[in-house]
Amino acid sequence: MPRKRPGALRAERGTFAGRRPPAWAWELPSVDRLSPAPSAEVSWALGTRAGEIAGLLRMYRRFLGTPGRRLWLVPSACPACPGCALDDVAVVRDELADHYRALPPGARRALGRVLRLLDEEFRRRTFPDPAPPAAHRADWSGTPHAWWHRRLYVDHR
Repeated sequence: MPRKRPGALRAERGTFAGRRPPAWAWELPSVDRLSPAPSAEVSWALGTRAGEIAGLLRMYRRFLGTPGRRLWLVPSACPACPGCALDDVAVVRDELADHYRALPPGARRALGRVLRLLDEEFRRRTFPDPAPPAAHRADWSGTPHAWWHRRLYVDHR
């Protein structure tokens, strides 16, 4: 019986399934509040973009650390600019969701635990928008935005 090529075997079980990160990934500093094993997986999967997760989590925590009982989302002044778009915490959460989907299973579980706690705080401290504007309901293709886009923004007060 012919043997399957290693690439075919990896394709069957997924890119990261059953594989450990290489030694260089374990030597890198850990990603924001993740244990060493998930941090190594993040560094291995995302390479130089692994630091983006830590920066995005810092922005998300900074928003949630704002004093006051309730928080209002602030729209970006220039949503087309990649740097300025991150002024809107909903866009930051979108970026975290994109990174979450790109991670291997172990790192995805660890980041999911961190995001779950932050999302609970986000839901508790922000108001749901009963009638969000069209831009916050769906994107240009008609795909509905995630729940964090349907929270009250400052201009709706």
